[in-house]
Amino acid sequence: MPLLTTTIGAYPKPDFVPIPDWFRAGAGPDTRHPTRGYLEAIAAMGAEAEALFARGVKQVIEDQGSAGIDVPTDGEVRRENYIHYHCRHIEGIDFDTLTPKEVRGGTYHAELPSVTGPVRAGAPFLGADFKLAQGFTKRPVKITMPGPMTIADTTVDLHYHDEAALGADLAAAINTEVLNLAEAGCRWIQIDEPVFARQPEAALAYGVDNLDRCFHGLPAGVNRVMHMCCGYPDRLDRDDYPKADPDSYPRLAEALDGSCIDAISIEDAHRHNDLTLLERFAKSTVILGVVAVASSRVEPVEEIRARLAAALDHIDAERLIAAPDCGLGLLGRALTLEKLNNLCRAAQGL
Repeated sequence: MPLLTTTIGAYPKPDFVPIPDWFRAGAGPDTRHPTRGYLEAIAAMGAEAEALFARGVKQVIEDQGSAGIDVPTDGEVRRENYIHYHCRHIEGIDFDTLTPKEVRGGTYHAELPSVTGPVRAGAPFLGADFKLAQGFTKRPVKITMPGPMTIADTTVDLHYHDEAALGADLAAAINTEVLNLAEAGCRWIQIDEPVFARQPEAALAYGVDNLDRCFHGLPAGVNRVMHMCCGYPDRLDRDDYPKADPDSYPRLAEALDGSCIDAISIEDAHRHNDLTLLERFAKSTVILGVVAVASSRVEPVEEIRARLAAALDHIDAERLIAAPDCGLGLLGRALTLEKLNNLCRAAQGL
């Protein structure tokens, strides 16, 4: 039986979608000003904006389909980055008030939007993104969004001064959008919480509870997915970039397995785990990253297949999905297609 395959979120933006993108800034990602220029770029696109976004989504959906990905994403084509696009649709987050902050445990500094009042969901928006993407494929499209801890870490709290309370209100806002997305027909919904791996104590204290709140009331038949990578570098082929503590996954595994989550996405390609980790997930499906997203080296089919076969010594095939470690934006389209083609070939016949 072949293993299911999926992608995680971001896909290289087509050149004809002229908006700022964290992955394709000329000298590397603009971590200092991650939100700058986005609205101005969309305004400059004018009446062509929606047609260009649709063309871009169609291209990334077709790319994933041609490689053989079973559960594609919309590629986050219309987002400047996966966090702040969502934040623009949450009341109480102010993009005019930018505040300096050290982010991801000091890996970079940024001028970030500020939480200046109570946060709550704005008008629904991801349902439209889903319907656009789903219109280009018969495969089930997965839609991604940032989780409460990750939003809190990538904004500046000038109102709550209480991370757990801010997280609870963010979870309620996310839950509104999750339910709207399910009503639109989406059956794969993923919440990204890379900050869990950076702050496992906070994740255990309140992060997992708030993650559950994000999915509260979701109807049966919708796959609740969470993604927990260990961090991006600022450029391709930088081997020394700081990653989250490798002990974070074992520390969090049982709590996540005991939550409402159906599938947990972890990276394994950049830095291999002790695969006995998979045995800690007694009920959850594991989405295992088996191709690296920050390396130009294309993993051979045989290498990927061997890693998946080793994983199957510790988890049933029905609960293992093959994927890249994280989003693919750093790789560019050609490298992405090579890696996805090899990933899908490796997942066949296991």
